[in-house]
Amino acid sequence: MPRARQSGRHRRPEPLAAPEGAPALVLAVPGTPTSASRSLAEEVSSIARSELPGLDARIGYVDGGDDEFPSLEAVLTRAAAEQKAREDVDGRPDPGPAAVVVPLLAGPDSALLRRIRQAMMNSGSGAELTDVLGPHPLLAEALHVRLSEAGLARADRARLFTVATAADGIILATVGGDEAVQAAGITGMLLSARLAVPVLAAALDEEGAISRTAEQLRGSGSQALALAPYLIGPEIADGLVGAAAAEAGCASAEALGAYGAVGRLVLSNYAASVGITLPTQAQGVPVR
Repeated sequence: MPRARQSGRHRRPEPLAAPEGAPALVLAVPGTPTSASRSLAEEVSSIARSELPGLDARIGYVDGGDDEFPSLEAVLTRAAAEQKAREDVDGRPDPGPAAVVVPLLAGPDSALLRRIRQAMMNSGSGAELTDVLGPHPLLAEALHVRLSEAGLARADRARLFTVATAADGIILATVGGDEAVQAAGITGMLLSARLAVPVLAAALDEEGAISRTAEQLRGSGSQALALAPYLIGPEIADGLVGAAAAEAGCASAEALGAYGAVGRLVLSNYAASVGITLPTQAQGVPVR
């Protein structure tokens, strides 16, 4: 005999999958394309697919232009052509966009976003663009994890042990000018609440900003500083974070990279654009 259907709070949730004909998720990867940035982007896309089976996730490089690193414009042009082919077979127009573009950026960068929009226009795809990933509490969590991995913060405030090299002041390094610094400052407040130490945001691409911020923290009583990159990774040149840490005279954590929350936030932005309701954890909302 078949088992009775479960009901009430013990009922298992229906498995979630991407709707048939849903637009492609196109991850817009900034910076000079490298094997490292491709690996990172593929891992982020894989996290998104694991949360939403059936998702058509693709990668377009803002500075790409060949078969190994296809440009964002080329990826969107292909998505639009595939949508048109489906319309010809079905005999009716597809009401949705061919793709939803999610920038692989923790914070706003007006110059990069302008280039992404231009690529979208050039493709003629009618694709939609989501917000960047931050500010968000999960990015503060990711920054905390990266600092603890570098031995610069306790992994958990509730634990009684201490880290001998723990920082008592954090420089949150970003790129993208004043708007990016302001946005990073919001995540910085969340990180400060987690670590119970002052956190100040500064722009890596503004000359002297990192050293001035280090002086400000030391002037307010912090002695052991740490630099926390509020960056995914591909958007900055190799060695820039290390040079900034040397300028400030402090140690540095790694960039956010393909931390799990990054993939979930990418999917969350896509789902919000398409109108898909995700489970709480897949939305990038911390589950207590």
